[in-house]
Amino acid sequence: MKNQKGFSLIELLIVVVIIGIIAAIAIPNLLAARRSANEGSAISSLRTLHGAQMTYSATSGNGQFAGAAGNNTADWGTVLSGVNLVDNVLGSKTKSNYEFQGGRTAASATTPATFYFSALPTSTSGLTQTGTRRFGIATAGVIMADVALTAHFADADAVGLGTPLAN
Repeated sequence: MKNQKGFSLIELLIVVVIIGIIAAIAIPNLLAARRSANEGSAISSLRTLHGAQMTYSATSGNGQFAGAAGNNTADWGTVLSGVNLVDNVLGSKTKSNYEFQGGRTAASATTPATFYFSALPTSTSGLTQTGTRRFGIATAGVIMADVALTAHFADADAVGLGTPLAN
């Protein structure tokens, strides 16, 4: 029986340890890549929402932006997806593990109509963290970011206090 072929228990344990080491190195990088992809999607979605609001104002809105006047209005997603300016996923206000909120002010005789959108990760800590920054965009079209993950930007003025993205 000296001609038996196979692996010893120690050889198998060495292989399992090597696989464990490789996994310990790869998993954090995989999670970081996922967060980065979520953030890229949120930025792209904010650009889409900005373009949709501008198009809505110029066509269906008669100079006004989509949604009821006020902060964090709930109907902008329905309005913009209803006129086919955004898809139903973005219109549902959650996409790629980011939640979107927005608001607008109506035009008056002395001030133009304005709007803003805010994107916040759905999970802000731990292994399931889906992003490390919140993003916002206002009427001017500059995407702003900061690391305050406790709440959405409250209004267009708050968006303006963020740091502009450098791209």
